[in-house]
Amino acid sequence: MEVYTIGFTKKTAREFFGALKQAGVRRLIDVRLNNVSQLAGFTKRDDLAFFLDELRGIEYRHEPLLAPTDEILTGYRGKTIAWDEYTRRFLTLLSERHVERCVDKSLFEGPSVLLCSEPTAERCHRRLILEYLDRQWGDVRAVHL
Repeated sequence: MEVYTIGFTKKTAREFFGALKQAGVRRLIDVRLNNVSQLAGFTKRDDLAFFLDELRGIEYRHEPLLAPTDEILTGYRGKTIAWDEYTRRFLTLLSERHVERCVDKSLFEGPSVLLCSEPTAERCHRRLILEYLDRQWGDVRAVHL
């Protein structure tokens, strides 16, 4: 199963929605802990759900089980934990939450995209989520927009 990922930071609304259109996305899965962020006005939860539906007919879903905890996120952003430690803690969290059993696989069909704020997937939990699910399910391939 192919699942897209996208970050909105450093993207204009035109670039963001254009990438979703080009990929043929039908469902956006918001994996942010704080989905009412002021980082980009068009990606605040309620506005984003409206724009996705109105402009592209894309379903919006927030999936908190796939978000980091405030402690992990604050530690990384505050530079009190390094990326390797963030990765270890986040993957442990996914395992403790049993996301491979608690999140329905069909959520990722359609095609779907995971949303976070990071501009690229290298140091973002959206990549870690799909790598974790691939190890659990064995058929997940990430495509980073």
